Amino acid sequence: MSTVPDVTLNNGVRMPQLGFGVWQVPDDEATDAVGRALDAGYRSIDTAAGYHNEKGTGRALAASGLPREELFLTTKLWNRDQGYDAALRAFDRSLERLGLDYVDLYLIHWPTPQYDAYADTWKALTRIAQEGRARAIGVSNFKRAHIERIVAGTGVVPAVNQIELHPHFPQAEARAFHAEQGIATEAWSPLGQGKGLLQSPELAKIGDQYGKTPAQVVLRWHLQLGNVVIPKSVTPSRIKENIDVFDFVLTEDDMARIAAQETGVRIGPDPDDFNLR
Repeated sequence: MSTVPDVTLNNGVRMPQLGFGVWQVPDDEATDAVGRALDAGYRSIDTAAGYHNEKGTGRALAASGLPREELFLTTKLWNRDQGYDAALRAFDRSLERLGLDYVDLYLIHWPTPQYDAYADTWKALTRIAQEGRARAIGVSNFKRAHIERIVAGTGVVPAVNQIELHPHFPQAEARAFHAEQGIATEAWSPLGQGKGLLQSPELAKIGDQYGKTPAQVVLRWHLQLGNVVIPKSVTPSRIKENIDVFDFVLTEDDMARIAAQETGVRIGPDPDDFNLR
């Protein structure tokens, strides 16, 4: 059994606070990577139609022999499939590729505001949830204005918003808004994709106090902030390392020193401008 704690989403569904991401993992490698993650104790797996590895992810889930109710599977709707009818069809295709009857969390991957379809897309997701084919629904890379619009149109608050979040770009304002609305904050690229963050001497000093790596320190920072995290790796040792973060606690001083790493610089695109189809 996994020792990862759960967070309770705003509809009562429980989600592991630490999961395994498969962004940029080729489909033919995803089966092995997800299998290793499940062996290491991960029970939450995060994929997306846009990652083109739902089939490989689904094969790993099937091969694991784990009961479906012990697994938490997230996938996402890609931008070109936005719109009410298109989203419903795309969801069916994702289920088919995954080999599943339902997903635990279904997200709109990006708002793509130029195409102005995310409000109708959200209505499709609410139908999917009502039908029980997604236990929870949410969004990814949505800003406050995007969220307020879809809630005004449906009365349904997303369970999760998955956003770029790491010590260089901690998104304090977004996290505060999510907390007010009862939305769980999930961090993609929680380790900042390397990008100098994990080479920080300050993080190394903190890690030395606990016998932990800078990556483990950053993941622990996320957990203590209340974020859901989905670190990604295909390296077996790092897959194990990233889940070994529940045997130490950072002090308030540690948390402040990590917060001081903030640069305010994004790694990924700004959701207001990202309209890739």
